Amino acid sequence: MAKANKKNNKKDDGTGRKLIAQHKKARHDYLILDTYECGLVLTGTEVKSLRQGRASLVDGFVQIDRGEAWLHNVHIPEYAQGTWTNHSARRKRKLLLHRLEIDKLESKSQETSHTIVPLSLYFKNGRAKVEIALAKGKKEYDKRQTLREQQDRREADRAISAAKRRERA
Repeated sequence: MAKANKKNNKKDDGTGRKLIAQHKKARHDYLILDTYECGLVLTGTEVKSLRQGRASLVDGFVQIDRGEAWLHNVHIPEYAQGTWTNHSARRKRKLLLHRLEIDKLESKSQETSHTIVPLSLYFKNGRAKVEIALAKGKKEYDKRQTLREQQDRREADRAISAAKRRERA
């Protein structure tokens, strides 16, 4: 099983969770306020394409419409061996959430500069799941401040580890 995971670049962290795609830049561009795990309504060829480890969350966003959550602009490429039943790559997909979660997301997302973005797409115990986040857009100076804080933290960690190495020697 380890060979299959290395071959497909999938990670299994022992919880039955196999990562398919991640939106790494989302944590840079947005301040993550709250995260939710939700299911996806998919067609058969979409699932087969995801099992091959092919998807992109880069342009994705979530929209609440008439009490239902929809995932837009997530690119799941067409299944290579699919026939006329193949899916379109960027169609909107329904998200499976509890009513209270949908209501909370809808009220929060209507505030200024708040949005809902997908963070990762994965299989959990054989079912396709997406982790979405209620996020607030960062300004350019916020991004620079975050990078500066990370760099300061890294430098402090390096100084501490260097001092410990000198202590041992």
